[in-house]
Amino acid sequence: MARVCQVTGRKPIGGHTVSHSNIKTKRRFLPNLQTKRFFFAEEDRWITLKLTADSIRTINKRGLGVVIKEMRAEGVKI
Repeated sequence: MARVCQVTGRKPIGGHTVSHSNIKTKRRFLPNLQTKRFFFAEEDRWITLKLTADSIRTINKRGLGVVIKEMRAEGVKI
């Protein structure tokens, strides 16, 4: 599975590691992905999502039902 957040769509970006002598080598900045299970009370089932830590905070703030509804409106299958 790809390193992409299912809620925000964040994925790895490219950049450089810069040494003390200012030599630049390619590197990747990976999102802080976590696999998290939530109990979705509206459908009485568990849902496993691959999320960034930022998305987990968003779900805690806005509620799982609202976030799932928006994801389904965008066409994500859950």
